[in-house]
Amino acid sequence: MERLAPPLPHKGLLRLSPVNRRRLQNFKANKRGYWSFWIFLVLFGASLFAEFIANDRPILASYKGELLYPVFVDYPEEKFGGFLARTDYRDPVIAREIEANGWMLWPPIRFSYNTHNLDLPVPAPAPPTWMLSDEQCRPIAERVAGGGRQGLGCRDIEWNWLGTDDQGRDVVARLIYGFRLSVLFGLILAGISSVIGIAAGAVQGYFGGWIDLVFQRVIEIWTAIPSLYLLIIISAIITPSFFVLLGILLLFSWVSLVGVVRAEFLRARNFEYVRAARALGLSNLTIMFKHLLPNAMVATLTFLPFILNGSITTLTSLDFLGFGLPPGSPSLGELLAQGKANLQAPWLGLTGFFIIALMLSLLIFTGEAVRDAFDPRKTFA
Repeated sequence: MERLAPPLPHKGLLRLSPVNRRRLQNFKANKRGYWSFWIFLVLFGASLFAEFIANDRPILASYKGELLYPVFVDYPEEKFGGFLARTDYRDPVIAREIEANGWMLWPPIRFSYNTHNLDLPVPAPAPPTWMLSDEQCRPIAERVAGGGRQGLGCRDIEWNWLGTDDQGRDVVARLIYGFRLSVLFGLILAGISSVIGIAAGAVQGYFGGWIDLVFQRVIEIWTAIPSLYLLIIISAIITPSFFVLLGILLLFSWVSLVGVVRAEFLRARNFEYVRAARALGLSNLTIMFKHLLPNAMVATLTFLPFILNGSITTLTSLDFLGFGLPPGSPSLGELLAQGKANLQAPWLGLTGFFIIALMLSLLIFTGEAVRDAFDPRKTFA
């Protein structure tokens, strides 16, 4: 009787090689890093939809039978009987007009990162609403409700769950937008600088000789330039925007991976398979990026979470010193600076500190798990 061969093991959705499957198992074995990765991914994914979580515009609105999308479209106020070029949906007159002829679906937090709350019970920076008494909230509640009602208190006004800054802007909204801005800035900076650094390190390590010597001297001179002083000079001439600041930091951040990639290429350029590839007539470019780079990427991927961490810390530090993003941007560093300037409002510094500490801790723990995943002693044990 003919015997059938046993079925091959199921590889799941990802068709990984045996080595990569062991790396994935090692990554999952580090529980702290594995769950930190998922927590960070969930937080960052939620922040990408910040406009649907914290916004001073409705997500959807219906006015006189027409379905509107204020979160995507800037409707002129004349559409609702006003005169401004941009509708202020928090204006009581506009709100009553829309509610009388339709409805509005608001996000959970009715403040954007730049929304100034003009109905604060106490002067800004105001503490979290849950810390206030009904006596403090009653005047604002009566004014919003129109008077004539009894027993009004804090539950009848819009809440600032973590208080406001010194300009009356909601801290929760600025944290959500600031988290997204910091991570996106760090990802773009770490990604572009890594590509440039890997290419430069590959050229140095593969060719060696005078090319390596000249590159090393250029890098030493380049890293000796004080980047902070350069930022101060540039910020005195122009206002650093997101992309201007990104370009300035990119000038100096690309050298972070050059040494690692250079060492890997120097070690592997005389291996037997590289000599065989040269004997077969393969070009230097093909050997570098098809045969040597995959081996060098093991060390490179181990460093990437820490490079991302450093990029976010750099932006936060510059914003704290006042040389970062333009005033009004949802910056975590600017929130820390406000906490230093307003010691009587501890919720500013504490919330900024805890969010930054949480973000950086999650990235550090994820980096440790990635390091374990690519550790040859664990992968090839």
